[in-house]
Amino acid sequence: MTPQAERQRLRRRLERLIGIAATEGNELVPLRNGDQIFPAMLAAVRAARHTVDMMTFVYWRGDIAREFADALADRARAGVRVRLLLDGFGAKEIEPELLRAMAEAGVQVAWFRKPTRLSPMRQNHRCHRKVLVTDEHTAFTGGVGIAQEWCGDARGPDEWRDTHVRVRGPAVDGIAAAFAQNWAECHDELYDEHDRFTGQEQPGNATVQVVRGSASFGWQDMQTLLRVVITSARERFRLATAYFAPDAYFVGLLADAARRGVRVEILLPGPHTDQRACLLAGRQHYQELVDAGVEVREYQPTMLHTKIITVDGVCSLIGSTNFNRRSLEHDEEVMLAVLDEDFTAELDADFDADRKLSEPVDPARWNRRPLTERLAEAAVTPIRRFL
Repeated sequence: MTPQAERQRLRRRLERLIGIAATEGNELVPLRNGDQIFPAMLAAVRAARHTVDMMTFVYWRGDIAREFADALADRARAGVRVRLLLDGFGAKEIEPELLRAMAEAGVQVAWFRKPTRLSPMRQNHRCHRKVLVTDEHTAFTGGVGIAQEWCGDARGPDEWRDTHVRVRGPAVDGIAAAFAQNWAECHDELYDEHDRFTGQEQPGNATVQVVRGSASFGWQDMQTLLRVVITSARERFRLATAYFAPDAYFVGLLADAARRGVRVEILLPGPHTDQRACLLAGRQHYQELVDAGVEVREYQPTMLHTKIITVDGVCSLIGSTNFNRRSLEHDEEVMLAVLDEDFTAELDADFDADRKLSEPVDPARWNRRPLTERLAEAAVTPIRRFL
C-alpha cells in the first residue's frame, strides 16, 4: 500500500469512527524541549495584535513563569484581548503576585474547577489541555507546562524532555475550540468584538484531525482514537508517554499488535519521574508486554514528559493525552491526529535520539526482579484508575 493510500485509509477510519472531519493544508512545526518551545510561544504572544487565548494545567514558578506573565500583561496593556485559563489543581502553585500583575494589566484570568469549591468527584475531573492561540491563526499544543522544569534542552534531571507543536491552518480552529469549550464553563463571555472569525489559510500539506477528550461515563473519543491507531498499525507503532498506566484492554491491544508482527516500541520515564506511583502502576504490565514482543525502554537522562505516537511512518498523534486511565477517563485533553510523512519523520527522528538514551526492559531480568519491587507495584493497584 502506498503512503497516500495508507493516509487515506487511516483518515477515513478516524473520521467515520470519531465523527470529526480532518482538515487539509496545515503547517506543523515540532518544537523539542524548552529551548525551542518557550521562545516560539513567547514570540507569538508578543506579536499578537488582537487576541491571545491560553490554557494550561501547570503554571508553577521560576523565571519562565514570570516571563509569560509579563508578556501576557504587556499585550493586555496594549489593548489585546488576553484570556488565561488555569486548572484549579495543576496551577495552584502560581505566584499570587503574578496573578495580581496580570489582572491589573487587564488579563482575564479564569480557573477551571478550584478544588475548594467542588465535590470529590468534580475535583477528580481536571483540565489537562495545553493550548495557546494567538490572533486566531497560530496555535500551540503538546505536553509542556509553564514552569522552570521545562526550560533547557533535557541536558540533565533539572531540564525535562518534552515536545510541543506550532500549528497554522484550518486545524487551529479545532484547537481554539478546545479552549472555548473549557472557557465557557468558567466565564460568562465566550467571545467579544476582538474575535474576527476570519477564514484560515492553508500554508502547509498536513492533514489534521483535532480530537478533544472530556470526562464522562462510557467509551470516549480519545479511547477510540488510540484504539484505531493501534489496530491499524501494519509495520511499526511507537509510543512515548510520561504516564503509562492503561487498563488491561489497551495493554492487550499493544500485545496483540506485537503478536501480529507489528514492531511495537514504548518509551517511558525511568529513574527520573515526578509520579512514581504511576511508574509503578505501569510496570505491572511490563511482563505481559515484553512476553508478547513489545520493546519497552525507560528514558535515563531526565523526566520524559512527551505524549507522542507514530504509526507506520505516515501518522502521528501529539497533544496533552498520556497513555493512562486518568487522561482517557477523567481529564479534559486535546490531541492532534496528523497524517503527514514529513512531520512523522521528524517525530520518529526524535524518538530514535531518545531511544539511544534509554535502557531496555530485559524479559528474563525483569522476571527475576526483587520481591520488594513487586510489592511496591502491587501497592498502587487500588488507585491505578486515578493515575
